[in-house]
Amino acid sequence: MKKALSRIYLGFIFILLYAPIAVLILFSFNNSRTRAKWGGWTLKWYAEMFRNEAIMSALYNTLLVAVLSALISTLLGLLAAISLNSMNRRRRTVILSTINIPMLNAEIVTGISLMLLFIGLGQFLSRWGYAVEFGFGTVLIGHITFNLPYTVLSIMPKLRQVNISTYEAALDLGATRMFAFRKVVLPDIMSGILSGFMLAFTLSLDDFVITHFTKGPGFDTLSTKIYTEVRKGIKPEMYALSTLLFVSVLVLLMIFGRGKSKEPAVNKATH
Repeated sequence: MKKALSRIYLGFIFILLYAPIAVLILFSFNNSRTRAKWGGWTLKWYAEMFRNEAIMSALYNTLLVAVLSALISTLLGLLAAISLNSMNRRRRTVILSTINIPMLNAEIVTGISLMLLFIGLGQFLSRWGYAVEFGFGTVLIGHITFNLPYTVLSIMPKLRQVNISTYEAALDLGATRMFAFRKVVLPDIMSGILSGFMLAFTLSLDDFVITHFTKGPGFDTLSTKIYTEVRKGIKPEMYALSTLLFVSVLVLLMIFGRGKSKEPAVNKATH
C-alpha cells in the first residue's frame, strides 16, 4: 500500500511538472490560431517561426548570450574554485558565503543593482567622452554575474575530491604545473565543469528579470520577446519555438547524463 501511494504521489508530481509543457507542445501542432478549438495537425507554425525575423533575432541573441555567459562564467568559476581550494578553511568559508549572495538574493534586486551600476558607470565615463550603452554587452555581464556562483559550487566539490598526491607525483616526474593540471586534475573535475556549464546555460536561456533590467531598446531575448508578445496575444509560432527549445535542452541533458553515467566505469578502467 505504501509503495502504491508513493508511486501515485510521484506520478502526480510529474503531471504537475510536465502537463503544461505537454499542452504547449500539443498546441504547437494545432492548425487553428485560437486555443479554444483543435483544428487538426500541422507544421506550418514551425515554418512561419523560421520566417519570422523578430523571433529569429531573439533566438540568436538568446543562444549567443547563453553560450558566451556559460563559457565565461565556467572559466571564471574554475579559476575561482582553484583559488578557493588553496585557501585555509576560515578564509574559504567567508569568500564562499560572499559568492553565494547573488544566489540567495532576489533576482529583481540583482537586476536593479546591475542597471544602476551601468547607469552610474556611464555617467562616470561620460566625463572622458565614453558611454555605456544598454544592449548585448550589459546583458552578457548580467548573466555572467548570476551564473558565476553556480559554476563555482559545481566545480568546488569535484576539486576537493582530487587526490593531490597524484598531482604532486606528476610534478616530481618532471611535468610542468600546467601539464600536470591538464593531464591529472582536469579529467577528474571535468564532470563538475560540464555540470556548471550546463546549469549556467539553462539558467541564462530562460532568464527574464535580469535581462529585462539590463537590456536596451532594440535588443531582445526570447524571454523579453515573449513578454512583449503576451500583451498583444501570443502567436502560435511561440509555441513552436518553445517546443524546439525544450526538446533541444532535453536532448543535451540526456547526452550529458549518459556521458556522466559512463564516467565511473571509465575512471575505474583507467585506474
